[in-house]
Amino acid sequence: TSLKATGIDFLKSRNTREHHTDGYNIKNLVVRRGQPFQVQVSLNRELRAADKLSLHFGIGENPTKIRGSLMSLKPEKEKDFNGWKISVVKKSGKECLLSVTSSPNAAVGKYTLNVKTGTNIYKPENGVIYLLFNPWCKDDAVFMADEAQRKEYVLNDTGYIYVGSAYSIYDRPWNFGQFEEFVLDACMYLLDKSKLSLSHRRNPAYVSRAMSALVNSNDDRGVLQGNWSGNYSGGTAPMDWIGSVTILQKYYKTQKPVSYGQCWVFAGVLNTVMRCLGVPSRCVSTFNSAHDTEENLRVDVYLNESGEKLNGMSFDSVWNFHVWNDVWMKRTDLPDGFDGWQAIDATPQEQSQGVFQCGPCPVKAVREGDVYLPYDGKFVYAEVNADQVYWIVKKVNGKDKYFRLTTETHDIGRNISTKAVGQNKREDITLQYKYPEGTKEERKSMERACSFIRPSGMVPRSGYASTVEERSMTIIKPMVLHETVTKTGLHLEITHTEALHPGNPLELAITVKTSTPGNWTIDLAGSCQLQNYTGKVQANLGTVKETIKLEGKSEMQIPLKIAPDAYMKTLASVDDEVLILVTAIAEVKETNDKLTKETSMRFEYPPITVQMPEIAKLNNEFSCAFIFKNKLNVALENCKLLVEGLGIFKMTMFDQGDIMPGKIMKSEVICTPTRLGEKKIVAKLTSNQIKGISTEKAITI
Repeated sequence: TSLKATGIDFLKSRNTREHHTDGYNIKNLVVRRGQPFQVQVSLNRELRAADKLSLHFGIGENPTKIRGSLMSLKPEKEKDFNGWKISVVKKSGKECLLSVTSSPNAAVGKYTLNVKTGTNIYKPENGVIYLLFNPWCKDDAVFMADEAQRKEYVLNDTGYIYVGSAYSIYDRPWNFGQFEEFVLDACMYLLDKSKLSLSHRRNPAYVSRAMSALVNSNDDRGVLQGNWSGNYSGGTAPMDWIGSVTILQKYYKTQKPVSYGQCWVFAGVLNTVMRCLGVPSRCVSTFNSAHDTEENLRVDVYLNESGEKLNGMSFDSVWNFHVWNDVWMKRTDLPDGFDGWQAIDATPQEQSQGVFQCGPCPVKAVREGDVYLPYDGKFVYAEVNADQVYWIVKKVNGKDKYFRLTTETHDIGRNISTKAVGQNKREDITLQYKYPEGTKEERKSMERACSFIRPSGMVPRSGYASTVEERSMTIIKPMVLHETVTKTGLHLEITHTEALHPGNPLELAITVKTSTPGNWTIDLAGSCQLQNYTGKVQANLGTVKETIKLEGKSEMQIPLKIAPDAYMKTLASVDDEVLILVTAIAEVKETNDKLTKETSMRFEYPPITVQMPEIAKLNNEFSCAFIFKNKLNVALENCKLLVEGLGIFKMTMFDQGDIMPGKIMKSEVICTPTRLGEKKIVAKLTSNQIKGISTEKAITI
């Protein structure tokens, strides 16, 4: 009788354990490239020497050997095909155990397996095998040597995204959920949608660049639609997400962009996609991130005479924070020395090669100033290294005139942060992106970058300023800007003297210091505004103007107090989290020294507490309670509690109505854990007044 295959066992539990893919919630076999896996083929009779048996692995539509999309593996003859290997482990009766090793450079995606015996072809059910990148394999471009790092950057399905401001950084828990149902399928759908050629699918640099384009919807109806308008009707407000799972599942089901995202949502989703595909990935937050539209390493900030920042006058902006991702790989397309972390960014800010995509840009290239290397080095370099130039706009004979105040060279690209490996805390990675301020290396890197970017002369570049005939101040030669140095040793500090609770007065203070001998008369203008994290001013809350006298080394604190009525309306009317921006301008009469300083602070909120056991048993239900006491002086209207626990319960939303001052809210969820190990429950409370209260708690199953 002719030989026929009658069945195939994918030995799923054993293979997935060895390949670190046992977390994926999917029927099919998921394996990583460059590493052996076994399949057991059942035949209608014993295998004889003359029999022809081969396994065919095909990827894409109409796979062929010539295009390299069909691997034909013959255990007895051709043991190696396109870098794929096959061997017989053992034969017993009608069973044949085979070992297959894909090439460490194989295209990533879905392969269909058929068993060919002579002229017979056997097509197993669930015969689609998912092949991923392999950070455990030395010959894979994404190889990562450290096991703790692989656990964090590939296998951890929860984490934090750091937000707030450089003055008050806080962690926002985020569920990446790369192993949840349909998430891997959504990633495979994106790979197909990317139209990457087979050879580009082998290379993590091309794959990560394509994913940075597909996570936003701008060119290709990708996953998420960005929206910074403050109006989120017809979708979910960016602040209301607590993880990527719901977003990717919804996208996979509808194949339409999901509404709405802002930078941390784009970064959270891209992190999920990269980890899901097997590329080590981390979310990276930069505080005071420059969005330098003209690539001249300079961002202009315009103030009026009260020290209030003027909206929309500049094409550039400084975001309180911006979040992107680093992915880990060897860059085979670049000269030596640029392997390791690469920045990619899915937030649609600027087009690159005609598409809203960004990266991969080697983090080492940013540090060394090698901004000409692909991809998008200039843009990423400017985000962490631009200088801020402050201009004051004064009315002179009824016309706006621009006067340069100061240059701030150290403020951009502060506290670059990611979650620490294996710990629930922030790791500062600023020194991976740049040399310490003021060092020889920093100066060299800056000069190198400037030789490629060429900062222009000092002309105010606002939309309004370009219509003004003020051109006398132009210096047309590339220049590296230097920090403003004052003769008086003038220094400004901005702080808050009481906790910044919504509903209370904002008690702020500006401290003016001098440090050189002499009598100094100082004009101080200070302002307080509410702004979005993208630097857009939402409301002017109040100003202070004083003339003070200081002698030698001395200081004085000027209070700035804002009543709750001045800001509560704005707080309740915007669907974004807003920050308190305080700006100060000081001018010394005797020397004409000028200085500006700005600080953004976030409101402080009462906490949510989670009550549940520390340990629970698989498939045994337990109860989890969320308690919140409104310790503020204001009612929180239209409260929603969002909770999710990966492997415990799906994302759930509770409407809590209004919570009056002093009142306690309590919600309970009955949970049935479906997976072992340490799991996390994430909770978030949003209301008209407050957007950002979140917490998390771990439980061992």
